[in-house]
Amino acid sequence: MKVGRAWLKGGAALLMTSGLIVAGCSQSGTTAPMNTDNKQADVRKDISATIYDRGSVPAAEGSIENNRWTKWLNDKGPANVKFVAVPRFESQQKLNVLFASASAPDLIFEYAPHIKNPLIDQKLLMPLDEMIEKHSTTYKQMLQQYPALKKVGMKSDGKIYEFARLSEVYPIHALLIREDWLKKLNLQAPQTTEELYKVAKAFAENDPDGNGKKDTHGIAISLQSGQVVDQIFQATRWVVKDGTVTRNWDNFTAVTDFKKRLFDEGIVDKDFLNDKNGAKAKQDFVNGKVGIYPLQINWVSFAQNELTSLKKNVPDAIVTPIAYPKSPAGQFNPAYANPVQATAVVNASTKHPDAVMKFVDFLVKHETASTLKNGIEGEHWKQGTNGCPEPISAEKRKTEVAWNTDTQMLSSPVLDMKCGKLEMSFNLSEPVQKEGFEMYKKAMQIYSDPNKPYVEITHPEHMPQLPKDIEAISGPLVKPIDDMFVKGILGGKAYTAEQATKDAKEVWEKGNGKKIEEWFRQWYEKDSKNAFLAKDMYEILKQQTSQK
Repeated sequence: MKVGRAWLKGGAALLMTSGLIVAGCSQSGTTAPMNTDNKQADVRKDISATIYDRGSVPAAEGSIENNRWTKWLNDKGPANVKFVAVPRFESQQKLNVLFASASAPDLIFEYAPHIKNPLIDQKLLMPLDEMIEKHSTTYKQMLQQYPALKKVGMKSDGKIYEFARLSEVYPIHALLIREDWLKKLNLQAPQTTEELYKVAKAFAENDPDGNGKKDTHGIAISLQSGQVVDQIFQATRWVVKDGTVTRNWDNFTAVTDFKKRLFDEGIVDKDFLNDKNGAKAKQDFVNGKVGIYPLQINWVSFAQNELTSLKKNVPDAIVTPIAYPKSPAGQFNPAYANPVQATAVVNASTKHPDAVMKFVDFLVKHETASTLKNGIEGEHWKQGTNGCPEPISAEKRKTEVAWNTDTQMLSSPVLDMKCGKLEMSFNLSEPVQKEGFEMYKKAMQIYSDPNKPYVEITHPEHMPQLPKDIEAISGPLVKPIDDMFVKGILGGKAYTAEQATKDAKEVWEKGNGKKIEEWFRQWYEKDSKNAFLAKDMYEILKQQTSQK
């Protein structure tokens, strides 16, 4: 189902409603208790909630479970909330342990469908329809105004299991290149993947930093960088061909061969496979040792951190995003931020669903979202010349506010038509942030070309949930097949990309992969018309762009 223009018009109405409360706070100069909109809001109950632990909380601020923002939520919110840390990239293991020990929190924040769906199948999560109907005010109103929230939160039994939020559509993957290196070596930005290889090779071999040493890498391919290179070749597992979903093999051969050339010729970091989280590639980039940096990008954070560090180390460095080069499979737009994202579920064993619902209502309110994002007015921000929050001190914002992102997993900043857009988060009085802002604007231009197909069938979070019997077939096949393609990169002349694909296909066929293909074929034929697909994201992007 497409999301119509009313999707955004409704946002203005909701904003106007909550804006009255914001105005009240501004006039008093303090952050007043929130309007609860519910007669029972004063009855505080004890609940618990997960929160991602990214190791990003400054020591002076406490811990991810106990800091100024968890205290603020308890002071201003409608419930006594105990926060339980979940390691960001080990959340599946942690949640499994918590549920197995009957100690899982009431409210669980999680992005990944492959983690949440099995919990729904095991009936460990609560259907939310009755809870919303009986106890919600604000979220119930949002469901009425934005039907897409219900669509993405509903499962095959017709019940809502997930709370969701609305977001702006913008690229979250990018291909960055050192423009100053291009100019120094008299090169042009690559238009094709073959040109991408040649430019990367020149960056690795022709001393673009001018220090007389062969100590630069042409391109990064570890972790997320490698995933972006995969996207350039559309090396995604499932693609639509001739009107049906097809298991994708040819594009994996092409990207494996591309990476193999980079590896064999020393164009990339030879130790890229051990760069498990991409930290080494990031460090090489900020130290001025990587010419092409594909990455998953938070544009504001990138300007505040990586770009700022690079400019300190190499003041003359110029970085710019470039369009994905044309690959043998075509030319694509990168992945976008999910415009309708399911982010929270409720433990079926929760004792106080009414308190959980009130806390969710509190989190989705505009004034709550604004405070969690910008901090306290007069302490962390003031009204800027554009009428939107402007940090009073960049350093204070960095140490006290900027790391507080995971309490905002139910925020819908795009509903703030004036100040909620990502571009309003850049501090243009800071030269490097202004440079980062210009990068973002260029990225929006080159990565929003409606004539280029979106690289995936849909956002990965909206791919269909596999039934248990199909998941039991699919899950065990992932690692062996991935390992084949890694071997194809590292295997030298003795093991080609073509051989990797041949071996991967054998693993697939022996493992009953054809059953997975048939399931996807039937899903696309019968149910894709009800799914949230790439065309829906393009439609929302079109609407949002037209309103700027």
